[in-house]
Amino acid sequence: MRVALDRPDSALVLRAIKIIHTIVWAFFAACIVWIPVLAWRRDYGRAVLLIDLVLVEVVVLGLNRFTCPLTDLAARYTSDRRANFDIFLPVWLARYNKLIFGTLFVVGIAMTVARWRG
Repeated sequence: MRVALDRPDSALVLRAIKIIHTIVWAFFAACIVWIPVLAWRRDYGRAVLLIDLVLVEVVVLGLNRFTCPLTDLAARYTSDRRANFDIFLPVWLARYNKLIFGTLFVVGIAMTVARWRG
């Protein structure tokens, strides 16, 4: 698809994509953070619900070469390729996002399973 960098509304569209991307990211980050909390409280039904929601996102990412579809969309509106060009996060967090939240997600699943079985 043709890059829309020369269009006057590119900055506005990019800003809208970044806002939506940040909201979606915040939702899934909150889900991941809450999973071990719910496991600790023995609220397994809600923990499993959040695990399932995050797994849907993992499938979406997996089907898109482990990048968010919103990243591909944002790339059409800027030549910037810093780690946070498509989202309102600090560069360091955008760069290590998958490592940080992937690890927390695996820990949350392990904690849920361990507490449920134990």
